[in-house]
Amino acid sequence: MTERDIQYLSRLADQLRVDSVRCAEAAGSGHPTSSMSAADLMAVLFARHLHYDFDRPDDPANDHLIFSKGHASPLLYALFKAAGAITDEELMTFRKHGSRLEGHPTPRLPWVDVATGSLGQGLPIGVGVALAGRLERMPYRVWVLCGDSELAEGSIWEAAEAAGSEGLAHLTAIVDVNRLGQRGPTRHGWDTGAYARRFGAFGWHTIEIDGHDPGQIDYALSDAASTRGRPTVILAKTRKGAGASEVENREGKHGKPLKEPGTAIEELGGDQHVTVQVQKPENGRKPYRFQSGPLRLPEYKVGDEVATRTAFGDAFKALGEARGEVVGLDGEVADSTKLQEFAEAFPERFVECYIAEQQLVATAVGLQVRGWVPYAATFAAFFTRAHDFIRMAAVSGADIRLVGSHAGVSIGEDGPSQMGLEDLAMLRATYGSTVLYPCDANQAAALTTAMADVPGVSYLRTTRGNTPVIYEPGEEFPVGGSRVLRRSEKDRATIVAAGVTVHEALAAADELADEGVPVGVIDLYSVKPVDASTLIEAATTSGNLITVEDHWPEGGLGDAVLDAVEEFGPRVVKLAVRQLPGSAGPAEQLADAGIDRNAIVAAVRRLL
Repeated sequence: MTERDIQYLSRLADQLRVDSVRCAEAAGSGHPTSSMSAADLMAVLFARHLHYDFDRPDDPANDHLIFSKGHASPLLYALFKAAGAITDEELMTFRKHGSRLEGHPTPRLPWVDVATGSLGQGLPIGVGVALAGRLERMPYRVWVLCGDSELAEGSIWEAAEAAGSEGLAHLTAIVDVNRLGQRGPTRHGWDTGAYARRFGAFGWHTIEIDGHDPGQIDYALSDAASTRGRPTVILAKTRKGAGASEVENREGKHGKPLKEPGTAIEELGGDQHVTVQVQKPENGRKPYRFQSGPLRLPEYKVGDEVATRTAFGDAFKALGEARGEVVGLDGEVADSTKLQEFAEAFPERFVECYIAEQQLVATAVGLQVRGWVPYAATFAAFFTRAHDFIRMAAVSGADIRLVGSHAGVSIGEDGPSQMGLEDLAMLRATYGSTVLYPCDANQAAALTTAMADVPGVSYLRTTRGNTPVIYEPGEEFPVGGSRVLRRSEKDRATIVAAGVTVHEALAAADELADEGVPVGVIDLYSVKPVDASTLIEAATTSGNLITVEDHWPEGGLGDAVLDAVEEFGPRVVKLAVRQLPGSAGPAEQLADAGIDRNAIVAAVRRLL
């Protein structure tokens, strides 16, 4: 670079610092010091290496920039202003009511792919975006700005191993090693070598630089772009609050505006209105997509016994044949979840994430950024490890599909460590989510394909053991619906069940009918959104509802029913798993938990 280039980049970086100080002052809150440390890194990236058309954020050739350290949002918004994407007037609305410029970035801004701010998530999602680029055979690069504090998160190292083993050369992590966290120094301080050894062990190309030297930054970014066969991490030693003596490299200055912003702005050379012309990508190249064909769902004969996890596997393979944008992601349990059927048929669209559930969900989020339709499957219990990624996926408005098998005590002898007993509550509590729980194979197949077009986070709960097929092939099960399986005007109560307990409810209803006690049965396969109208009608006609679920009593099917009908005043009795289970056979587990047919019959007798 020429001396003139270096002077311009330094002025641009200082302008970014000035605007970070100004917008935090206007908001009365924010993280200007964390923004100021990374200003030189981002100035060089935007001016010389990023390829992005801000007028066409959906251009498939655009690079992707993810601010994993989302609290540095003042810097991101200052960059958008410098690139002409937003005005100075909008910049000054930072963190204010109704503004697009939130405290941490979200996709309300068209140039933001995913919501960040829960640290340790940007790099795992970047892995998913980079894998999407490989699938669609596009040359775009994925740049992820990380903070050194978040390198303490285990999810960072799940991502590091995934990216290294996959050889994601188009992925570059830029780590702002500014030494200071929220309450004091980070674990390794300015020891960039400590981080380099860790990344290097996972197969990354590592570069250690002075993060305030434009020449070194430019060289490192060029080196990353030319590296083949492995991802690159740039470990940049920086100073938090760089450029302002009030806060530079000082503890206790995190997450608050400067006390003397005018003095800092003067030290930084004042508001010089420096702008940047970001290079646009080359046009004309279209993302590759795999062939699609007709949908031929599997069909199961009424009366046969088939596990819903098996039906999911068969149906997902059929969906893969019908839709070339569908991708399957596994947590090293594909033979159990039955995702193996898809993996064998479409190995190029199958991603093995191994036993790293945070990376499993993050990869799904990254893939959907590029328009792919990801299904991520593991045991229902293990999604709890990725709860924060699921939560943030909802904040991002991400369209991902999760499939949890081996749910509930009905899995049998494996015991409580393997039993998903919290999953319905966890997914029901996720913003904008859809929660589906089929009871038979044909229903599971139909719901598997329906999920492909459901927006937001959707979840399918499948059962390990075989259950009777009660629905004919080809029947429709709309999301938000239910099925009334038993009903009469003389019903003394209505049993509401889903999944494995539907069959227990039907057996209980038949036994009660033989005793002259008619009861209704509702298959509430859509746990969220719930079929409130059907539940309300049953509550008002039979007067009593008994919910039966293979789940803890908190937050699951029973609470979903209670939320729907409580204002109408019916009595709701919840049968659920209330004691910690041990190892036993499936039938013994249901009996011990008090959710089998005998327990349902006894509950009806007590109620009446």
